[in-house]
Amino acid sequence: MTESASTSFIRPGKVVLLLLLGLLVYVVALVVWVPAGWIWHQASSHITLPSQVQVQRVSGTVWQGDAAAVVAGYPVRADWALGWPSVSALQWPVSISLVSSQSRLAGDVTVGWPGAVQLDAQGRIAVSEFEDLIRQSGGAMIEGDVTIDRLQVAWKDNRLADARGYGRWAGGPVTWPMGNQTGRADFPPMEANLDTTDNGVALIVQEQGGQGPAADARIQWNGTMELRVYKRMVDLADQPWSGSAQPDDVVFRVRQPLLPGGF
Repeated sequence: MTESASTSFIRPGKVVLLLLLGLLVYVVALVVWVPAGWIWHQASSHITLPSQVQVQRVSGTVWQGDAAAVVAGYPVRADWALGWPSVSALQWPVSISLVSSQSRLAGDVTVGWPGAVQLDAQGRIAVSEFEDLIRQSGGAMIEGDVTIDRLQVAWKDNRLADARGYGRWAGGPVTWPMGNQTGRADFPPMEANLDTTDNGVALIVQEQGGQGPAADARIQWNGTMELRVYKRMVDLADQPWSGSAQPDDVVFRVRQPLLPGGF
């Protein structure tokens, strides 16, 4: 009879495997349980936020938490929840929501390697919430909510790579400043399309089912914005204008820096 050679249970390969498994468990536990407020406290001194953004509180964990901030004077709450990462695709999905007192934007963010971020979101904006800001800038005020059916943004190589979206408004009264008076008109349902161009991004506003733009805003990669209003907008507002002007004629144009340094 022959006696089989005994083998050691703890071999170098098993030791390495156990160490890797322990490291994985430690990392997962760290992500699940480490307080998000502690992480923000450690990282905030190394992060430069725009002057209009002040983070007031961060709570929860890195895996699931929320933050309270003030953006341009408006209180905003942000919630997030991490999904399970995809090792093969080198991506980590995150569910997020941004909520103010009357408005909400929610969707999914996919963080990829290296340095790629994609946002796919929907939401609703209560225009009346931002009336003071709109009045201060001399803009037109609409009644009701703007529904954002689609907003897709991609960030890559430290710059905005792509932006697309669609929003709509049910129509109704619109008011705007006219010297010492206030103009008023009833508008039909309107829609807005956001798209990427060769030089930046463009937002085109038109009547739902209309034949052309009523206004558009184009923001170039260098941060310069050009706003154009067409005769078609004047017609929708039922305001007097030269009879020789065509709907596609530009009746107002302004060009100015919007984002110093570009995006």
